[in-house]
Amino acid sequence: MKYVFKQRDTFKKALGGKRVYLFLDYDGTLAPIVEKPSQATVPRKTMRLLEALAENQNFKIAVISGRAVEDVKKRLGLPNIIYSGNHGLEIWGPRLRFTSPVTLRYKKILEQIKNALCLKLSSIPGVFVEDKGLSLSLHFRQADRKDVSAVKTIFHETVILHYVRNKIKIREGKEVLEIRPPFEWNKGKVVLWLLARHKFYKKQDDIVPVYIGDDETDEDAFQALGSRGLTIFVGEPKQSCARYYVKDPVEVTRLLEELAVLQRGEDHGSIAKS
Repeated sequence: MKYVFKQRDTFKKALGGKRVYLFLDYDGTLAPIVEKPSQATVPRKTMRLLEALAENQNFKIAVISGRAVEDVKKRLGLPNIIYSGNHGLEIWGPRLRFTSPVTLRYKKILEQIKNALCLKLSSIPGVFVEDKGLSLSLHFRQADRKDVSAVKTIFHETVILHYVRNKIKIREGKEVLEIRPPFEWNKGKVVLWLLARHKFYKKQDDIVPVYIGDDETDEDAFQALGSRGLTIFVGEPKQSCARYYVKDPVEVTRLLEELAVLQRGEDHGSIAKS
C-alpha cells in the first residue's frame, strides 16, 4: 500500500474536478476506536467536513458500518447521506429504505445464541453481547488478554452446530466476533449495489468511488472495487486489498479536507504536503 499523502499526482488525476462517491466506515475511520462502542463519537471537525461535503453536489456520501443503521443515523444525524448498517443488511437514505429479509427461524437461532453466550460468559469481565436485530456482535476489547482465548473458544463451541448447518455465518473483526444471516452479503456487495443504483437512477457513470475503512470487514469492499476508484485502509500498513493507507482517524479528517480541495481544483493545502 502507498501512503495517501505522498500521492498528490495520482489523486489529482483521479479526483480533480470529478464527482466522488465517498464510502466511509464508522468505528476506527470516522470515530476513533474506544473501549466502549457506545462512547465512539465523531470529532467536531470531522462532522463539519461531512456536513459540508454532503451539501456539495459533487459528492455523494454513504456510511457503511457494522452497527445497526439506527445507531449510525443517531450518531451522525445528517439527513442527506446514505446509511448502511449491519454490514449492508440495512440501508437508509433519501428515497431509500431497505432491510434484508430473514426467517423467523434465523431470529430464533440468534436469540438462542445470545442467551447462551450471555450465560456462559457472565463470569468473564469486559465481555458483552450486542444484539443488532439482524446480527449479533460479541465484544471483548475490554477483557483481560489472558481471557481472550477462552472467550473465542466459548463463542465457537456455542455457534458451531448452527454454523456447520449453514444456519449462520460468522466473521471476526477488531476485538469482536460477529454472527450474521447465512447468505453472501457484505460491505463489498452493498457498495457495488449502491454504485449500480446510482448509475441506473442518474443515468451517469462518471462518479469516482472512494472507500475508506479500517476493519477486516472493509476488505470485502476493497476487493470488490479493485482498481476502480480509490481504496484506503486506516491504520499501520499491512497486507490489505486497499491500494492506499492513512495512519489513523485524524488523518481521515485531513483526507476529507484534502478531497474537497482537490475537487475544487485548488493546489494549496494539497494531499502531497505532509
